[in-house]
Amino acid sequence: MPGVIVVGMQWGDEGKGKMIDLLSEQARYVVRSQGGNNAGHTIAVRGEEYRFHLIPSGVLYPHIRAYIGGGVAIDPEVLLKEIEELESKGIKIRGRLFISPYAHIILPYHRELDKLQEKRKGSAAIGTTGRGIGPCYTDRVARVGIRMCQLVDKTILKDALRETLAWKNEEIEKLFQGQPLNFEKLFEECNTYGKKLAEFVAPVEEELAVALKKGEPVLFEGAHGTFLDVTFGTYPFVTSSSTISAGVCAGAGIGPTRIDHTLGVVKAYTTRVGNGPLPTALSSDEERQFLDHTQAREVGTTTGRKRRIGWFDAPLVRHSVHLNGADSLAITKLDVLDQLPEIKICVGYQRAGKRLTTFPASSQEWQEVQPIYETHRGWQTSTRDIVSLEDLPKQARSYLERLEELCEAPISFLSTGPERHQTLKLRDVFKSPSFSPS
Repeated sequence: MPGVIVVGMQWGDEGKGKMIDLLSEQARYVVRSQGGNNAGHTIAVRGEEYRFHLIPSGVLYPHIRAYIGGGVAIDPEVLLKEIEELESKGIKIRGRLFISPYAHIILPYHRELDKLQEKRKGSAAIGTTGRGIGPCYTDRVARVGIRMCQLVDKTILKDALRETLAWKNEEIEKLFQGQPLNFEKLFEECNTYGKKLAEFVAPVEEELAVALKKGEPVLFEGAHGTFLDVTFGTYPFVTSSSTISAGVCAGAGIGPTRIDHTLGVVKAYTTRVGNGPLPTALSSDEERQFLDHTQAREVGTTTGRKRRIGWFDAPLVRHSVHLNGADSLAITKLDVLDQLPEIKICVGYQRAGKRLTTFPASSQEWQEVQPIYETHRGWQTSTRDIVSLEDLPKQARSYLERLEELCEAPISFLSTGPERHQTLKLRDVFKSPSFSPS
């Protein structure tokens, strides 16, 4: 059962897309199982950049069958545009992309409510992308959502949309004093999306179960990062889905016993976008020593927002290893640290002068947390063209060994740049897959 999960170990943007792209060469199926188009992966291949928001990035390999699972919130307009853009670059999508009928649909009123809710919160806003993901998941839990199986059936869609839109318009008008949406216009828009997407709808969960039973390698593509998890993240500054490995299984309709390896992707430092805690945030002086956001590739794929940058947070990643049951780590963007004379690692937290023995849970605790650092000498030489672990500068190897020790997990991959070849593979997480792409 060669099932492998790739999951982000921080607040997202760790470089999961690159790891998924690399592992897809060994896989037969790649699955996206949660989140919406508020997530994004950027893949660099021979100087060409490909940006993904909903479609599994493994689709760049022609032998891959790509699946969007039932746990994903799909904006049909965004998905159709993404299909069109990839096909314009010569990537075949039709006959290779399959969508679960259980996936929920993001509609215009979700986007409108997302923005209205954030505006009403004022200074307490959490910094959502405004793409309607939260309101869509709210409808799923409230059992009033519209799913892909309804979108592609005109009769079912019309009845479901008429009933739901009446409630949504009441909420928009009475609670937020906004403008209601027109039913006929929205229905025609949704019906058009349904006709275009019908060819992609398939029994995803059954096909994956058969593939795993046969021993074919399946790669599960996590979106966002562990500490954006709606339950275990830095609540309320989180996303609206479960981003840990268990959430990936649930969103794909796969039992955890079908997973052989969970690979946690983590930057050689820390970043996050949007509001919320970042205990190891750089000081102004420290930030000036870093590469600027463009050089460091720290501008969001989906949002275009600059990410906040901090030192490596070992307690955070160690807790993430425990939450995900991570078997090994992929360390990314080591090259961003190449020019620094000194590099800090957070080895613990203190609050009110006392070292914490448990991980912070409440937003109040996070506001009062202070990092405890140890300082390491930098290597101040490029790691971009390193082809083996032995070729790394001594200080870089010491830094990585310390991360393994603190995080309680071995390193399987080391990335020193955005291109595929700028990666050291230290372990085979697929072990010996039975499938070999032709």
